[in-house]
Amino acid sequence: QVQLVESGGGLVQPGGSLRLSCVASGFTFSIYTMSWYRQAPGKERELVARITPTAGSTNYADSVKGRFTISRDNAKNTVVLQMNSLKPEDTAVYYCNAYFPSSSHWGQGTQVTVSS
Repeated sequence: QVQLVESGGGLVQPGGSLRLSCVASGFTFSIYTMSWYRQAPGKERELVARITPTAGSTNYADSVKGRFTISRDNAKNTVVLQMNSLKPEDTAVYYCNAYFPSSSHWGQGTQVTVSS
């Protein structure tokens, strides 16, 4: 079955960096769009970044443009979110998402906390 396993979250000071990874299994990773979402306490889940199957196109939330970079390695079934210049408002649980035409699949999430 589809599995998405995130890692790389943690506690970081403002201005710091973190690298989130999501390893996928159970489907043909290379033909699907992959995304990172986040959900802060008391807020709705929001799209952070998205990457098309061949990495030909990426999209970012306005709040992270210029600071976050999404990439993928189809040979390793992995999608990565590099987060730089982190701010306290980036604190959230970050989720990996695989979008299929008929369904959407989520990982368990990884906590990112930005605090001094």
